[in-house]
Amino acid sequence: MDLPLPDPAPPRAIRELPDELISQIAAGEVVERPASVVRELVDNALDAGARNVLVKLMAGGVRSIVVEDDGCGIPVAQLPLALKRHATSKIASLNELESVATMGFRGEALAAIASVSEMAIASRTADAAHAHRLDARSGELGAAARSRGTSVEVRELFFATPARRKFLKTDATELAHCVEAVRRHALARPDVGFAIWHEGKLVDQWRPAAIEQRIGDVLGEDFIAESRAFEHSAGPLALTGRAGLPEAARSRADQQYVWVNGRYVRDKLISHAIRSAYEDVLHGQRQPSYVLFIEIAPELVDVNVHPTKIEVRFRDGRAIHQSVRRAFIDALAQSRADAAGVESAMAPLAFEPTQPATLFVSEPRPAYQSSSFVAPVPPTAEQVRLSLVQHEALWNPGETAEPAPATPAAPTLTLKMNLPDEDWPLGRAIAQIQGVYILAENKQGLVIVDMHAAHERVVYERLKARLGATQIESQPLLIPVSFAATAEEVAAAEQHAETLAKLGLDVSPLSTRTLAVRSRPALLAASDLVALTRELLAEMAQFDASSVLERAQHEILATMACHGAVRANRQLNLNEMNALLRDMEATERADQCNHGRPTWRQLDMRELDALFLRGR
Repeated sequence: MDLPLPDPAPPRAIRELPDELISQIAAGEVVERPASVVRELVDNALDAGARNVLVKLMAGGVRSIVVEDDGCGIPVAQLPLALKRHATSKIASLNELESVATMGFRGEALAAIASVSEMAIASRTADAAHAHRLDARSGELGAAARSRGTSVEVRELFFATPARRKFLKTDATELAHCVEAVRRHALARPDVGFAIWHEGKLVDQWRPAAIEQRIGDVLGEDFIAESRAFEHSAGPLALTGRAGLPEAARSRADQQYVWVNGRYVRDKLISHAIRSAYEDVLHGQRQPSYVLFIEIAPELVDVNVHPTKIEVRFRDGRAIHQSVRRAFIDALAQSRADAAGVESAMAPLAFEPTQPATLFVSEPRPAYQSSSFVAPVPPTAEQVRLSLVQHEALWNPGETAEPAPATPAAPTLTLKMNLPDEDWPLGRAIAQIQGVYILAENKQGLVIVDMHAAHERVVYERLKARLGATQIESQPLLIPVSFAATAEEVAAAEQHAETLAKLGLDVSPLSTRTLAVRSRPALLAASDLVALTRELLAEMAQFDASSVLERAQHEILATMACHGAVRANRQLNLNEMNALLRDMEATERADQCNHGRPTWRQLDMRELDALFLRGR
């Protein structure tokens, strides 16, 4: 039988919440753990013009957090006001809110912290005879001793909300989060000194230094050695930082730092742009390391998105995405094997088809460009071998190149070539192992090259360079594929119809909630057409459409390059090996193949000596 329903609760009258409860609710957004308190207090110290910031912690910051600075200080008459909600010196009008140039501006951090802890502030201005200390809970104001600046003491965090305290981790974990919060500030402000103490012991200290020195001090000299500096500007946007090399990628995304106008942020748009720049140089799910500083006109970015101020919103997100992606692509383009003045040893791509290929369809080009280019079909192994053999003439003037014998004699270790006497970064070939690896000698020692992976990158970069304005050939569908779509997907399909067509996709709406795909890329006949279309529409709706187009085109070219590269178990003579080495030196991103695997490794004399215990 049906159970009787309970009587509804009587309606409660609408009433204002007490100030203390309001502050505790706000604290739930601002103060998540001790590191949140450290971040907010260091923000205030930097806004006050501090040149040195000292952080003292007890029990990972749960028992005690003290942040001291040498900034301008707070006048004694304004100390009680500093603890009130929405009281701040940072902004005074809507115009100032729309162009915030300070770290803090909401005027709620100190009030929120005081509502969930025992807090006191001691401060002194330059013209004050002595400092004053205000107890946030009792309101008691009295004299104190300290030099110019401010000290904020926070004890027994979450004592007033014990349920929140139960969610905190161990002291060691909370300490690590506090240290990371200070590290982020230290990276963004190399002109300021920072020190962290825990339980009376110095944990970390960074003295004022140049930006490169500060990055090395915080992230380690290994990061400097395994990354490249970059600068990029576009109108009101300026990007600087360091991009980690692909071979130094990590298993976790724990060394990725982005600042916007000095404020550490996490932004999906920026993360996507950086990840797409690393797409064809990272292997598997490896995570790149990077430091990125974005300087932009304050009125072009909204920092009032979340109380923690860790999220931002850009007025022109697509322009930001494109600029960040381009900055990282350019930084990663140079290979470790690059050398000044090195020209490609190989002739223009020799894998030309005897019949016009149908993979690409040419579009009208400017008069100064060739309009007759047709991308090559995947070459046969014999075509690859013959094309490489043609390079012998470049390295043996006056001699006729002969194809390598099917079963070559044992490779000689003495080079008899008329090569220029130059210090080639990848050295001179001396042998081949099992038709897979090339051994070369350079000034540092021994170079080992995976010839298929290396040649795959060479072919891929040339295909990318020659793609130009061509578009992927499309294959009309006898029966269009229709699927239920969201309003956002329909809008994206209409807005980016031209971009989709360049990828061989004809997508048009059948109704306000249905899309139809009438053609597909010719090379992707076996793919899930609906899933592919949805993925592209989602990316184009959120990110820069031109970068999505370029990425999708490059995926197809990467497949072609993999099939077109010289295969393993191919026997090459010394001239062919050297031609490939010279080409690697002149090719962008030659350190990794299209799938992110390394193409070569260096063993210096110290490592070789260690293998044979020399000097021991």
